[in-house]
Amino acid sequence: MSFLIRVQLPDSPGTLGAVATALGTIGADILSVDVVERGSGIAIDDLVVELPSGRLPDALITAAESVDGVEVDAVRPYAGVLDTHRELELVEEIAAQPKSGLHILAEGVPRIIRAGWSLVVEHGEGGIHRLAASSAAPEVPITHLPWLPLERATVLDGEESWVPETWQELGTELAATPLGKPGKALLVGRPGGPLFRAAEVARLAHFAGIVSVVLDS
Repeated sequence: MSFLIRVQLPDSPGTLGAVATALGTIGADILSVDVVERGSGIAIDDLVVELPSGRLPDALITAAESVDGVEVDAVRPYAGVLDTHRELELVEEIAAQPKSGLHILAEGVPRIIRAGWSLVVEHGEGGIHRLAASSAAPEVPITHLPWLPLERATVLDGEESWVPETWQELGTELAATPLGKPGKALLVGRPGGPLFRAAEVARLAHFAGIVSVVLDS
């Protein structure tokens, strides 16, 4: 079974190799690595790791943190490998089918930023409207989004009163970005974390900006 493990580690030569060696001692195989953020001597990396059957994911945490200075932010099941170049493919797909663009966007974004689901929402006459949703998006109705209109991409507090109880129970990390205009937004969720890093929010905003131009929304 494959897992996505996010680690904080010293940004120094050999540290990632030491983590790979430690994971190898429990039979884990690293399938891909993505640098999420780097700065102040610290790197945040996402690793997709295949773990032999019978091994518990907790073993990944123990192995990784056996390396000095390494902390595990989160571990969760993950299907496939990291693909950090899907933005262009998704933009091309949206441009080819603009009438279905919002639905294609909602379905594709979670794979790009490794979220669990995404929604396109709009604050209009009559309240909040759900314009598109990924297949994994929760069905619970949303009637109040106090952060709309939204001027810039941001991390949202997953424990605020507007957040549905089921999302809170799952420890869902949330981020949102305007989509063409402040009253329309792309909302993404990660049940169980990890939290959205600044570089990920910036990437989300950049991508949403490109898509909004393509859709002229």
